[in-house]
Order: sequence, then C-alpha cells, then structure tokens
Amino acid sequence: MTTERDQRLPVRLLNAAARTLEKLGRRRKGFVESEEAMVEAASKAAGGGTDLGADDYRDGLSVLLRAYDEESRLNPFGRWMVTQQLVGLFRGRLECERWRRERPEIFGSEIRRPIFILGLPRTGTTALHALVAQDQANQALEYWLGASPKPRPPREQWDKDPRFKQAAQGLGLSYWLDPRLKAIHLLTADGPEECRLLLQHTFRDDSFECNTTIPSYSAWYDSCDMKPAYLRHRDLLRLVGAGDPDRRWVLKYPAHLRWLREILDVYPDACIVQTHRDPARVLPSLCSLIAGWRGIYEDNPDRRAIAQWVVELYATTMENAMAARRELGEHRFFDVPFRETVGDPATAVGKVYRHFGIDYPEATEARLREWHRTHPQHKHGEHRYSAADFGLVPAAMRERFSKYIEHFAIEPEDAA
Repeated sequence: MTTERDQRLPVRLLNAAARTLEKLGRRRKGFVESEEAMVEAASKAAGGGTDLGADDYRDGLSVLLRAYDEESRLNPFGRWMVTQQLVGLFRGRLECERWRRERPEIFGSEIRRPIFILGLPRTGTTALHALVAQDQANQALEYWLGASPKPRPPREQWDKDPRFKQAAQGLGLSYWLDPRLKAIHLLTADGPEECRLLLQHTFRDDSFECNTTIPSYSAWYDSCDMKPAYLRHRDLLRLVGAGDPDRRWVLKYPAHLRWLREILDVYPDACIVQTHRDPARVLPSLCSLIAGWRGIYEDNPDRRAIAQWVVELYATTMENAMAARRELGEHRFFDVPFRETVGDPATAVGKVYRHFGIDYPEATEARLREWHRTHPQHKHGEHRYSAADFGLVPAAMRERFSKYIEHFAIEPEDAA
C-alpha cells in the first residue's frame, strides 16, 4: 500500500516544513489567484510573449484551478508539481503561437491517415505503439517534443537541446520519487509518448484527474466539448512534424476511447486500432499505477476509492465506445487481442496494415521483429500488484464489463 511513509525523505521534509510555515501564519496562494503569476513565469521561460492563442483553454482551465483549490488533496510537494506542469503548459501555448505567427504555413498542412492505438489501459497499447513506431514510414510523438512542441530537429541535435535535457530530468525526478513506476510504465525523453501531453494544452485530459482527487473537474471533463482539444492536438502534430509532414503519424492513448466521435470528426481518415484484454487482469494494474502517481501528489491515497472510480469510469467508457463504433462504422476499426500483442506482435502489425491497406514490406517486418527481440517485456522489472489491495473481486469486475467481454469474446486470465 502506498502511504506517506513511502515518500522520499526530502519530500516528507519539504511537506512538513511547508505545513509548519502555514501553521505559523504564512499565507498560501490558491491556484486561481496564482494564474497570472504562472503565465508570467511561462512567458519568462518562453523568452517573452503574452499571446496564448484562442480561448479554447479557458473553460477547462477555470474548472481545473477551482477544483485544485476547493477539492484536491495535494500535499505541498504535489502543489509544486502541479504548478510546474501548469507553467509548462502555458509556455507551450506561448511558443506554439509564436510559431503560428512566424511559420503560418505549418498549420495548413494535412495529416493523412494517422493510426490511433487505444484500448483499456494495460492491454498492450504501449508495446504496440512502440513497435509500430519502428516503421520508418511512420512518426511518433517523442516525449520531449510532446512536453515542448516545436518542429522536430535532427536526432543528433537532441541531446544538447535544453528542452530535451529538461524532459529527461523531469522523468528522472518522477522515477526517483517512486522507482516502482519504471516497471509499470517506462518513459524516456526520446521515446514515443501518449497524446496526453497535447490534449493538456486545452486543459482537457485524463491525467489531471488521475494525479489527484478533483471530482468537479472529472464531472466537467466527462461531458465537455473535446473538439477544441483535438483541433489543438492536430495543430501541435503539424508543428512537431513540420520537417516531414508526409510521414504517417502513429499515436496512442487509452483515453482516446472516450472521444471516438471527436477523433473521427477532426481526423476523418484515421485508422483506429483497439487492443483487448481481460478487464479483471488490467484494472488492478491500472489502479496500482494511479495509486503510485497519487502517492506523489497526495498523502495516503484512498485505494478503494480509486478502484471504485476506475471500474465505473472504464466500464462506462467501453459501453460508450461500442455504441460509437456501431455509429461510426466498424470498418474504421481493427481489434487486436492481448495474446497477439505479446505473442507475435509483428504479425499483429501485419494484420492491422492489411486491414487498412497500408504497405508492409518484408524489410519493415524484419525490422519490427528485431526490435521486439531486443526489447523484452519486464526489461525494467515486473509490476507487482494485487486486486485484493484495492478491494477488487475478479468475478465482480467481469460482471460489470460483461457487455464488453461478450461483444469482443475476451478470454479470461488468471487473477492478479
């Protein structure tokens, strides 16, 4: 169980010192009150400027800041982490708008037939994304460019780029804070990353509600208009891929499941790959991941509350996604069982490509097989967790997901 005692000693000392100062009368500014100061800090980091672009972010930001102030259980270190994230997002918007003024032609380019990989978390989406990204006809969003979008420079320039170094240092801090996270979900500055970093630019993203307890934001996000987020998402892909706009984008994020209509509205020729696995196996793993992150931002996160929220959220998500697929046309989707993702992923990629009419030369297949051979599962340790830690019962989880399991003929696995 993640408890306050699991936090690193410097973090516990910082939290204790900050709370002592508050007891002695030091006033703590709220996030709503600090918005202007965060934008000023972002402007300084971006080298000046005040243009944050269209107001596509205002409603999400307003709900999020109020939720942080009124509901979150952030400890002082968590508040610092959130502040750094918000400043980074403001900086990203400022820099994007500068590129829009200086290189407007970038934002008129087409993005043709992007591949979106999605599914329940922990169903092989990360492994499949990393593998498909090895196809040289494709491009993926590298973590550091998701964190600081700009035209992708030549690879030999990355290591000296201050933004690359900053991204690597940030990831290093996260894994130092909780080394177990590396076995759960390994990120590298130069590796492919989820689209969450782009959706965050409009303050519409799952990660905000995963990192801390903010129910009013969760309720707003569940029914918000996501089209502005995907329009911004498209602009940021155009920006990062400006040097090679004809390469196919391969993108991944489990949360895309919640917004299939919006994705196909903005990317009407998208090729959507959905991975599948026994929910009773993946949900405890997801709960463990969320509890690990919240254990950094909060003290003693409530594991059973996390589990109840996760099960209901994703059961509803899967049911809504099934309805959306029927409405949008099943031919726009291709399904990949987990056993194929881990057993023979290069063959699975071939099936995906054939379904969508994408070339799969022998040289590409050989490249993917070699990459898979040299990147075995659990290379950075095995993720250990138990459903019982979260009060989860396999039979009850499968019952809640019965429509999904029956529709996709999901095979049961041994309980975690």
